[in-house]
Amino acid sequence: MKKIIHHLRRQSEETRTHLLHVLTVVAGIFLALLWIYSLGANFTNPDTQAKLGNDLKPLSALKDNLVRGYNSFSDPNNY
Repeated sequence: MKKIIHHLRRQSEETRTHLLHVLTVVAGIFLALLWIYSLGANFTNPDTQAKLGNDLKPLSALKDNLVRGYNSFSDPNNY
């Protein structure tokens, strides 16, 4: 590890900055892939799906009311 650090210190600042940017992007991609994988694992869990279904029921009722209200304005003869 010491050899790598000393080798990097001998490089120009531009090279070190470029390496920093590349390593930051690689770490970001790795974390994003890890997050996506864990998100998929969480959503396939039956307990999570049941909880999401219960949490979204009020929002679906609100959506239905908004759609019915919009339809009554756009075609008042149907309502």
